Amino acid sequence: MQSDSQEDARIGKEFVRLIGIMRKLRSPEGCPWDREQTHESLRPYLTEETYEVLDSIDRGAYAELEKELGDLLLHIVFHAQLGDEEKLFSIRSVIESINEKLIRRHPHVFGDASVKTTNDVNRQWEAIKLQEKHKPKLLEGVPIHQPALNRAFRVQEKAAAVGFDWPDAEPVWKKIEEEIIELKHEVMQSNPKAIEAEFGDLLFSMVNLGRKLGIHPEEALRLTIDKFTKRFRFIEDSLEQAGVDIQASSLEEMDKLWEASKQVSENN
Repeated sequence: MQSDSQEDARIGKEFVRLIGIMRKLRSPEGCPWDREQTHESLRPYLTEETYEVLDSIDRGAYAELEKELGDLLLHIVFHAQLGDEEKLFSIRSVIESINEKLIRRHPHVFGDASVKTTNDVNRQWEAIKLQEKHKPKLLEGVPIHQPALNRAFRVQEKAAAVGFDWPDAEPVWKKIEEEIIELKHEVMQSNPKAIEAEFGDLLFSMVNLGRKLGIHPEEALRLTIDKFTKRFRFIEDSLEQAGVDIQASSLEEMDKLWEASKQVSENN
């Protein structure tokens, strides 16, 4: 059986090989496409690769996940190579930075601190961040260029880590009821900006409820979208088999097929 040290050596060798490949691609003798890329030009590809990783996880496609993680790792090495060329940072400093951060923010593992729950860990993590050299504002660490539901979840999570949170889900239910009443009021007033604001407040409160119930809003909505897509596809297929154009079909006809699709999904 291969020892941990032998495996570590093999990992190190392959990682160094990947860095060498990237340097070659960026060299004058390398690939024209790779030489033209910048941090900014790579952004859409990085986003795409991230979602492909998530898709593989959702489908339990672990053979694909292995490949997608490799693609994602390539982007990290690519950005580090660009940073090295610009004399801003290198792959070594990137790795050193995360190593030091992990040790510094886990004193209960690498030091003598004591925590009992995940909530204790989260509070300790945020407290340590605020003591660090940069001393960021608490919510600075939540990237603005991410799906809004995920951003809302992370903002609430960080606020909760310093105690700005309801003790349980009960007050959140009441808040949701209040937000629905306020939204209905603004709809009656036909005030577009106020309707948008109240709708946002309701969504934010729903995210809060999900957090209290241990449900991630982005994941829950993704599952619902997939479910809706499958059921709507059933409607399309059923109408097509009956020789009916979906645009000529009535809401009543589609609703009956929708209910039938639910029965099919429950029996499968």
